[in-house]
Amino acid sequence: MFDWLIVGAGFAGSVLAERIASQRGETVLIIDRRNHIGGNAYDCYDEAGILIHLYGPHIFHTNARSIFDYLSQFTSWRPYEHRVLSSVDGKLLPIPINLDTINRLYDLDLSSEQLEAFFAARREKVEEVRSAEDVVVSTVGRELYEKFFRGYTRKQWGVDPSQLSKAVTARVPTRTDRDDRYFCDSFQFMPAGGYTRMFQRMLDSPRINIMLQTDYRAIRGQIPYRRLIYTGPIDEFFDWKLGRLPYRSLSFRHVTLDTELFQPVAVVNYPQCEDYTRITEYKHLTGQRSAQTSLSYEYPTDMGDPYYPVPRTENETLYKQYEALAAAFPEVWFVGRLATYRYYNMDQVIGQALATFTKIQKLLPVGTTNQGRLYQAAE
Repeated sequence: MFDWLIVGAGFAGSVLAERIASQRGETVLIIDRRNHIGGNAYDCYDEAGILIHLYGPHIFHTNARSIFDYLSQFTSWRPYEHRVLSSVDGKLLPIPINLDTINRLYDLDLSSEQLEAFFAARREKVEEVRSAEDVVVSTVGRELYEKFFRGYTRKQWGVDPSQLSKAVTARVPTRTDRDDRYFCDSFQFMPAGGYTRMFQRMLDSPRINIMLQTDYRAIRGQIPYRRLIYTGPIDEFFDWKLGRLPYRSLSFRHVTLDTELFQPVAVVNYPQCEDYTRITEYKHLTGQRSAQTSLSYEYPTDMGDPYYPVPRTENETLYKQYEALAAAFPEVWFVGRLATYRYYNMDQVIGQALATFTKIQKLLPVGTTNQGRLYQAAE
């Protein structure tokens, strides 16, 4: 009889497993259908000895000292500021759009003040900003939207930006200076030994048991436990009884080249003609030195593991219906990107998991789980 069953060994599940085991002294069984811990942040060494992110680049950044300090219990850090270029009209240009982006794209020599006037002259008036397209055209105009955003977003999400929530492009700022960092957070680092090593330390407790290649739907009703934390897709938990929530997936082509470096930064976006959305070169992230280099080409798809909830109004409506079903299961805690149908950065997932643990501490004083199994499966 485990005190807790946690479904999913990514950030949400692992943080809660660690907190429950270390702070409550209770037993945890954490399961995952993959053959490894760490969720999409899993990294490993390839045949060339280069540490790669199997599911695409994961860059840790946050403004929350509490989240940084929490993870620092399990890893040392390598300072890293992420920079991204976009391949547009045969040029590699900084993204988010900044002063250098415009000057190099149009062979201009604008100042920051002149760039603001440049944008102002091109902005389209939008009465009510609702869609991802509205955000961009009302900020930098139609031409830059077409060059940098529309093609990339259509590839990434499988629909036109005019059909997506404004949150999709509101995440990417536009700058009038030369700051070419992708993020401006106070804490920007990479785990010195990699994400997987950090997860191993997080879950290294005699009170935590791990079962990999284990599907919750296959084992529910077979393993005794008292409380459940679920981080998988919420529609799957309820056997898709209200219909399937759309998720966008990714496929990757990993290659190793006999050259020291392939591109000038870790990530280059391809918003125009190519089938892939971006190429990642991992040595920029890890700081490794080698005569070879390893890359991944990223292809969005509707098939495969769920990565991103698709931010459209009708999907949010369906999620709310599942959320109402979940309210009938107070002994189940739904946490993470898939269980709450939200696109979160890593630090946001960690923050949500830590906040959930605080709620657990308030609602369930230590010892209250020793009253027998209160919940086992959604019947």
